[in-house]
Amino acid sequence: MSQGGERRKPLHLATRACAALSGSLGGNDVVYLEGELGAGKTAFARGIARGLGAPAREVASPTFALVHEYAGGRGEIVLRHLDLYRLADEPRELETLGLPDSLRGAPVCVEWPGRAIRAALPATVEVVLEPQADESRVVRIRRR
Repeated sequence: MSQGGERRKPLHLATRACAALSGSLGGNDVVYLEGELGAGKTAFARGIARGLGAPAREVASPTFALVHEYAGGRGEIVLRHLDLYRLADEPRELETLGLPDSLRGAPVCVEWPGRAIRAALPATVEVVLEPQADESRVVRIRRR
């Protein structure tokens, strides 16, 4: 128990993976988050954002906004988070959004990376999230 009497949850493996990964990310890193709907891609991005100094409570799925930016304690952008699920997998769609040029200078997490974004903004890290029958997740991280 903490001083305020609240219970702290144990640190889960995925949380530790997020913290370790965020500590290794630089401004040119692009992280592809892959897995089926509900696999935990946004939760993993939330963990990375938290590890980079952004308030985790502000990290939500950018499904409708497509791109969210998260700032650290000094107001600097520490992470950009894209959800391309609803975007046509066409280079001109990316150009309309100013991608990939508008993403420079901070790590980027991409949910639902399709052919067009893979060509325009190749991954430096791939994270695959696989839900299990017991509601746990297998997390595979590969740096390219």
